[in-house]
Amino acid sequence: MEIPINRRKPDWLKIKLPKGESYLKVKEILHGQKLHTICESGKCPNLSECWEAGTATFMILGDICTRSCKFCNTKTGIPLPVDKEEPQRVADSIKSMNLKHCVITSVDRDDLPDGGSHIWAETILKIREVNPNTTIEVLIPDFNGIEADINRVIEAKPNIISHNLETVRRLTAQVRRQARYNLSLRVLKQIADSGVVAKSGVMLGLGETEEELFESMDDLLASGVSVITIGQYLQPTAKHLPVIDYVTPEKFAEYGRVALKKGFRVAESGPLVRSSYHAERHV
Repeated sequence: MEIPINRRKPDWLKIKLPKGESYLKVKEILHGQKLHTICESGKCPNLSECWEAGTATFMILGDICTRSCKFCNTKTGIPLPVDKEEPQRVADSIKSMNLKHCVITSVDRDDLPDGGSHIWAETILKIREVNPNTTIEVLIPDFNGIEADINRVIEAKPNIISHNLETVRRLTAQVRRQARYNLSLRVLKQIADSGVVAKSGVMLGLGETEEELFESMDDLLASGVSVITIGQYLQPTAKHLPVIDYVTPEKFAEYGRVALKKGFRVAESGPLVRSSYHAERHV
């Protein structure tokens, strides 16, 4: 059964403009420390809500990705050298923001022998040192499936490790370019098998069917994933993949119920849901 087609951008996707004292404080801290966020780089629709609440998703290892996925607005090209002071600045910013829960992600760094995993581990450890009461969630790349690099992140002991499947099996090559569906499942299984909470997210509106979505849910569960986020794909620019369908809030609510019934411990499902949306609730 195909998800009903609706190509006209609906009212429920109207985005609140950033404002407020908390938003300005977060912006000042992040820009003052010369840090990047996926909130800005990815044009996240929840930037205003999250920043006003004093939360942000830090993006480490620069803001230039070595991959060029057709859904993502992050810059692509040849990255700058690794900034070895970045872990300390991230930890200090989290302290300045007084965060109880933080989320860290990164660009893909296929140019580095370790995929950036040493900086990943150092960032987690530094956050723990400076902010012992802050819980840590990381949204990692696939590290090309290299187990030693993934284990380096696992051994730093974040509370949650997330890796996004992004889309259904059939559309993966079109949407994610260098990434592979089975490889992502293998990465998630390695995380879950280690005992760390494994989390993943998918986007809707790219032409998937309900059956394909439900199959992806089953694949994630079989890999040990216990937390799932389901959101609407929004086309960042005319160069990116077009939106095939705008899924209704009612359908998203239904998919959330299906996910819980299938066995996920947590399911965040809604048009504006993104990987780090309400992340503090997922620990």
